[in-house]
Amino acid sequence: MSRNPPRPTPETTHRSERPVRRPNVLFITADQWRGECLSAAGHPMADTPNIDALATEGVRFTRHYSNAAPCGPSRASLLTGMYALNHRSVANGTPLDSRFTNLALEARRLGYRPWVLGYTDTSVDPRGLAPDDPRLRTYETVMDGFEAIDRFTEVDTLWTRRLEAEGFEVPDPFWELFRARPGYPGAEDHADTWAPTVLPAELSQTSVLTDLAVDLIEAEDRSGRPFFLHLSYLAPHPPWRAPEGYHDLFDAADVPLPTRGNTLADDLALHPVMEHFARPRFSAEADDQAWQRQCAATYYGLMKLVDDNLGRLFDHLRRNGMWEDTLVVFTSDHGEQMFDHSMLGKSLWFESSYKIPLVIRPPRGWARPGVAGVVADFTENVDLMPTILEACGAEDVPLQCDGVSLLPYLEGRAPRVRRSGAHWEFDFRWHPARRKLGLGPDEAVLGVFRTADAKFVHFAGLPPVFHDLADDPGELVNRAADSGAAGTMLDLAGEMLSLRMSRAERTLSHMRYTPGGPEYIDR
Repeated sequence: MSRNPPRPTPETTHRSERPVRRPNVLFITADQWRGECLSAAGHPMADTPNIDALATEGVRFTRHYSNAAPCGPSRASLLTGMYALNHRSVANGTPLDSRFTNLALEARRLGYRPWVLGYTDTSVDPRGLAPDDPRLRTYETVMDGFEAIDRFTEVDTLWTRRLEAEGFEVPDPFWELFRARPGYPGAEDHADTWAPTVLPAELSQTSVLTDLAVDLIEAEDRSGRPFFLHLSYLAPHPPWRAPEGYHDLFDAADVPLPTRGNTLADDLALHPVMEHFARPRFSAEADDQAWQRQCAATYYGLMKLVDDNLGRLFDHLRRNGMWEDTLVVFTSDHGEQMFDHSMLGKSLWFESSYKIPLVIRPPRGWARPGVAGVVADFTENVDLMPTILEACGAEDVPLQCDGVSLLPYLEGRAPRVRRSGAHWEFDFRWHPARRKLGLGPDEAVLGVFRTADAKFVHFAGLPPVFHDLADDPGELVNRAADSGAAGTMLDLAGEMLSLRMSRAERTLSHMRYTPGGPEYIDR
C-alpha cells in the first residue's frame, strides 16, 4: 500500500509546461529575521539589494508568517509542513515523532541527495535509543534525511578548523568567537554591541558557511545531478556582534523607535502573561536607550552580511550556468521582538516574532506572463514543504502537510487555497511563567488567528487577547473585555477552531475498507 492514498491531482494544469529537468533547490533560512527588514519592503535602514534582486525575478510574499517559536518548534513546522498542534515538538528539546516524514526524506524519494549546511534544531525521538545516546543531550541534531556537512554548533567544525588554519585560537565554548575585539578605537564612545568581532568578515560564520555552500554546489555540479541544499544561517540571531565593516554600517541614532507602551506598566497591562516576558531593561523607561538602539543597528549589520554573502553565492550560480535551473527560497524561522512591547527574542503572539520574509524565485521559464512580483495573500511556513516538493516533481504531498503549495502564485494560476488569515502557536510549558501563573503544562499554550484587520489570541488556561489591527496596528491595546469586540472575537475563534479541526491528524482518516477493497477520499 502506498504512503498516501491515490487521488486525482488537479493542480497539474501547467506542470507539463515546466522544463522536464528537475531543478536545483537552494532553500535558505536566516534565523530571527523580521518580516519588514528588506529594503524592497521599504524598511528605513535594512540594506538587502541581493534579496531584493531575487524578488524581482520571482515573488515576494508580504504577509508571510512563522507557525511557531522558538527555533526548534518553528523548524519542525517548516520542515514537516505541520502545525505544532500535530507535530508536537513544541519547545527546544521536545522530541519530534519519528513517524513523520519531512522535506529531506521526501526529496530523497524524488531522487535528490539533500544536504544541510548549518542546523535544523531537531530533537530526536528517544524511542529505540540507548540511554547514553548523545543525541538525548541536545536539541541541535540534524533532521532525518539530510546529510550534514557541518552543523556549526560545536567547537570542532569546518569553521573552527579554518580559523585555526588562519592562526586564530578557538576557545571553548566557541561562542567566545563572537566576543568584541579588545581595545577597538571608539568602542568607549558607543554602546556595548557596537565594537566588531575579533574575526574579520571573511572568516565570520556567515561567510565560511557561504564558502562551504559554493564548494558543495561545485561538487554536486560535477556529479551531474541537480543539487538540493538547505543553507541555514545563524545570523541575524544573537549574539549581536558584527565583524569590522558591518559593525558601524548603521547609526544607532537613526534606528526607528520600538513599538511599545510609553511605560513598562503600559506593556504589562496588555495581559497577565506579560509580567513574565516584558523586562524593565527593554522598556521605554530603561536608562540605557543607547544600548537598545545599538542592538538594532548591529542586527541590521548582520542582515547586510547575510545579504552580501547571498550575492556572492548567487553570482557563483550565474557564472557557472546553474542559476537558470535553480529554485531559490529565502525565509526565516521566526522574527525578533527587538524591544517591541519591552521584549527581546521571540515569543507570545506579536507580529514582530512571527511575521517573516519570504521570497521564492523559480527556475527560468516557470513564471508565466502577468505574474505579480508581490503577493499580499496570507502564507505560512507550513506551505514551503508542499511548494518545494511540487517544484521537484512530486505528484502529491504527504497527507500530514497542513500547508499548500505556493507554486500557483509563480505560474499565474489561482491558488488552491486563499487564506483569510494566518495561524500560529506558542507553547510556554517550560517557561517559569507557567508555574507562576498557576497553569498545568498543557494549559501553557496560546493559539493565534490573525486576519487583515484583527488578531485573536486564545490561551488554554488564561484570558484571551484581541487586537483591532485597523485602529491599533502596533498591538498596544487589548480589547478582549470590550463588549463591542465580542462578535468579531467569536468569528475569529470560530475560524481558528475550524482551521484546527480540519488539520487534525488524518494519516488514515482519508480511507476506509469496503467489500471491494480500500476506498479513498479525494482531498
